[in-house]
Amino acid sequence: MFMSTAYAQAASGTAGGGFDLVQLAPLVLIFVVFYFLLIRPQQKKAKDHRTMLSALRRGDRVVTGGGIIGTVSKVQGDEEAVVEIAEGVRVRVLRSTIQSVLGKTEAAPEKEKGEKEKAEEHKK
Repeated sequence: MFMSTAYAQAASGTAGGGFDLVQLAPLVLIFVVFYFLLIRPQQKKAKDHRTMLSALRRGDRVVTGGGIIGTVSKVQGDEEAVVEIAEGVRVRVLRSTIQSVLGKTEAAPEKEKGEKEKAEEHKK
C-alpha cells in the first residue's frame, strides 16, 4: 500500500533548459506560408489596382464600387473622375472607388510633323 513518489526528469535535450532552434522552425514555416499565400498576392493585387487607376483616361468604360457602369468623361486631378452613367447624367466619383476598367480607349494618334505643317499651310 505504500507507494513511493516518482519525480519526472527534465525532458530538455540541452543542459539548463536553453533555447532550441527546432522549436522556432514551425513558427518560421507558418510565417513563410502566410507570406506567399496571403500577403504577397494581396500586395500584387493592390499594385495592379493602383496602376489601373493611374492609367485611367477619358473614354474608358468603368465599373464603380457600387456596381454602376459608366464612361469616364473627365479625369480631375489625382482623386476624382467624372463618370457618365446615362446620357447627360454625370457623377463625380473618387478614383479609388473604381473597381475595374471594362474597355480601354486607344490614344489618338499624333499627327506627324509633315502633316502638322500641311494643316497649318492649309489654314493660311
